[in-house]
Amino acid sequence: MKKVISTSEAPAAVGPYSQAIGSGPLLFCSGQIPLDARSGELLQADVSAQTKLVLDNLGSVLKAYGLGFPDVVKTTVFLTDLGQFAEMNAIYAKYFAEQPPARSTIQVAALPKGAKLEIEAIAIKPS
Repeated sequence: MKKVISTSEAPAAVGPYSQAIGSGPLLFCSGQIPLDARSGELLQADVSAQTKLVLDNLGSVLKAYGLGFPDVVKTTVFLTDLGQFAEMNAIYAKYFAEQPPARSTIQVAALPKGAKLEIEAIAIKPS
């Protein structure tokens, strides 16, 4: 069964999608860009600060389903400049210090609202 997951601790969806969809033990998190959860405004900062905000927002969505970063099994990172990979990766590694998930990182031409990155995730509840 499909369950829409939504929390005010993360930015509201900016289109016809849900922050996440839970289905049994699985949670499919939509991509997060560096938006302030309260104002909905894009964080105008370097990729390190944007990465931290994106992962904090993703953490809020995970928490809304009773999960955390150790439960994430796959992420996809979209960067507008792969030249910023090391900066993103340094922050990302702090959130996934032990048993990091599988990950794909892709350079894209542009992201909504001019964001430098977007991260989506799939998590699973431990049995």
